[in-house]
Amino acid sequence: MKKIAVSKLVISLTFACMPLISLAAEPLKQEGKTTLYQRVLSTPTCELKKNITDPTGATLPAFSRYYVYERKTDNNQEWLSIGPDSYGNTVGWINNSCAIAWNMQMTLVFTNPVDRDPLLFFKDKEALTKIVDSDQPETLLKPIRDSLNADKATPEIVAQEPKEYIDFKTNFYLLPILQGEEVMNGKGFYERVLEVASVSKQDKLVKNNTNSNSPNNQSSDDAANQVVPFKAAIVFVIDSTISMDPYISRTKEAVERVYQHIEKEHLQNQVKFGLVSFRSSLKASDKLEFVSKIFVDPNKVQNKEEFMKLSASLKQATVSTSYFAEDSYAGVAQALNDINWNSFGARYMILITDASAIPGDDKLSSTGMDAAQLRLEAQHKGVAIYALHLKTPSGEKDHQVAAAQYSDLTYNDFIHKSLYYPVNAGDVQEFGKKVDLLADALSEQVKLAYKGEASVGNALNAKDDDSDMLKDALLLSKAMQLAYLGDTNGTKAPSVFKAWIADKDFVKPTIPTAEPRILLTKSQLSDLSDVVSKIAHAANDGLISSDDMFSQLRSVAAAMGQDPSKLKSDSVTKIADLGLLGEYLDNIPYKSDVTGLDQDTWKSMSGLEQEKFIRNLNSKIRYYQKCNADVDRWISLAEGSDPRDNVYPIPLEMLP
Repeated sequence: MKKIAVSKLVISLTFACMPLISLAAEPLKQEGKTTLYQRVLSTPTCELKKNITDPTGATLPAFSRYYVYERKTDNNQEWLSIGPDSYGNTVGWINNSCAIAWNMQMTLVFTNPVDRDPLLFFKDKEALTKIVDSDQPETLLKPIRDSLNADKATPEIVAQEPKEYIDFKTNFYLLPILQGEEVMNGKGFYERVLEVASVSKQDKLVKNNTNSNSPNNQSSDDAANQVVPFKAAIVFVIDSTISMDPYISRTKEAVERVYQHIEKEHLQNQVKFGLVSFRSSLKASDKLEFVSKIFVDPNKVQNKEEFMKLSASLKQATVSTSYFAEDSYAGVAQALNDINWNSFGARYMILITDASAIPGDDKLSSTGMDAAQLRLEAQHKGVAIYALHLKTPSGEKDHQVAAAQYSDLTYNDFIHKSLYYPVNAGDVQEFGKKVDLLADALSEQVKLAYKGEASVGNALNAKDDDSDMLKDALLLSKAMQLAYLGDTNGTKAPSVFKAWIADKDFVKPTIPTAEPRILLTKSQLSDLSDVVSKIAHAANDGLISSDDMFSQLRSVAAAMGQDPSKLKSDSVTKIADLGLLGEYLDNIPYKSDVTGLDQDTWKSMSGLEQEKFIRNLNSKIRYYQKCNADVDRWISLAEGSDPRDNVYPIPLEMLP
């Protein structure tokens, strides 16, 4: 008994001597949420005070995100205790009147303004809705545009976007979404009507409704004459498997012809050519020599002679590959990642192949990526991808697959269409004509920009079968000039205000004016990847039995803490109802093929449709993994914040 008593005494004394452990403070939760914290954005008028009663405070870095740890009312004013992250790091108090509540951590990114009107920021929703609902919006827009162009007061409009393109990747800005909905406009197209707070990292108003067209605070159309350093890289990414020799030779011939032309114009320093080739996995045969290889780097070649010398060793393979499909994504990925595009204003890649691409989830894929991920990577680097698809008779069964892949890969967010051009029957003569026209058109646009001439040329008057390709080249060149000017002239987003916008052009409702991004932390992205993996695994089981799929998903939801009795309810029929996805995706204005899926719909899908659904999930998982590993693109939204609260801008199309 004594030993037991001593033992209890020692234990008691041990606890008595231990210091008290204080848990870190936690931000306030958003109303009705269990995992989402209250967040605000600072504005230039915010002062940070150590105590509410202090007469003055320190100037805060403008346009930063802060977490709210406490709310207190003093003299009829509400004050917020804030911190730069969610890990208990509080820095002081700000007045709530200077802050913008930001519960939905989403932002908009301006699209390239080529071939559309500038996005308008409306003072109130009613004025915007009136135009959105109209079947003749141009009639309502004309007096507004006329007033803005005449520099007159336009009471409905708070601001409009700059004429030049603002590169979100190099000139980070926030257009936080405060609320919004998806609606059908008067022309029968879906679009989003959104309230945003325009918050730029630079406190400079480019264009608002007060003296907005004066030469001192906006770029004029004459700025196109100032692109003297404008240079272009045109990189060919070509299939070099068996049967490709005639196309390889014809591509080299096209480059040689263009070189002769640009050398006469003394533009060899403004237009640079590159050459990358791809085959397939060496696992099947090491005699293929390489999966992909850079033969000519546009940064390292000086003239035609160097290009021809470096490309001379490229010949078609001597052995066949395992599949008809080749690893064209390997060539695209190497061209994107191993070539430095930063010194070029115009960035073009021309993919040439007679076969579809090995999908990212295939064992012979060297990249693990599909068209959608490579397209986003190209967009991030500002590279436009063309595809010349050689529809040879031997690949007839492959044509449809290849067309779908390359149409997705080449979709260009500057001009809002795919740069996919088939070559019927793989005809070498037709191919030669296309590659000549394309290489010449792209280099010609650089020449015009360099010399300060208008980018018009003959493309708009073209009558032959290649007129679309030439028109696209012209439009894309103009878009790249706008992007280049926006970067070199330091174009900024509009400054701080609240307003309503539509994310589609009023007159051309298929063209987006802005594209949403959701800003996810590493933990959120990791959770998303984990949940999508579980859905993909359950879907694989669902190929055998749809009952197994949804039974497994209910088990996953229960393991995540969802109420088992709720999961058995008849109202829980869709994946979204199971509570698998985090609250950060609640109320996001986007349509989802995954979250809206129910058991009956899954049963009604064909085997090919179900397999496509699973491949799409696996493709998104690989994209999340790439984002997680991409250390250079994670963004801190407040000085002094914990790196765990850095965010990555995820396009909505990559959400499940």
